[in-house]
Amino acid sequence: MPLAASITGTRETGHRQLAWFRDLFGIYLAPWASDDAHFFIGGAKGIDSLSLLWLAGNSQAQITVVVPGTVAQQPAEARQAIERCRDRIADVVELGAAELSTPAYHARNRYMVDRAQMVIGFPLAGPEGASGTWQTLNYAAAEGKPRLIVPI
Repeated sequence: MPLAASITGTRETGHRQLAWFRDLFGIYLAPWASDDAHFFIGGAKGIDSLSLLWLAGNSQAQITVVVPGTVAQQPAEARQAIERCRDRIADVVELGAAELSTPAYHARNRYMVDRAQMVIGFPLAGPEGASGTWQTLNYAAAEGKPRLIVPI
């Protein structure tokens, strides 16, 4: 059975070089990124955009980008990553939230987890917090889904 996985992570990635993330994804995403795998990615800046670019350039896995409202509402970095990878993205799901607020992001996170068999999370290193990354990882745990947690 092909793997379906959601990727979640911090938007704060400026504390590391791009090469560091490339190497990190080579270790923690590559083993799951078979040709018949399917990844759900949140379409935000940070880990979402970096993992999208990595998967598009380093795998043949199917990619679905999910945004709480529309792609046009996403930060420039995220829109550029989506456009750059357009030919590798199988689907872009725009959930159409009228307001980009915490409930809209949580709905997006639940959408991705509900369609995945596991979640790969890249939270900021440190104690578990109340971020969207941890909300997603905790929702996956509550749903009985495996989680791979890679603090950055």
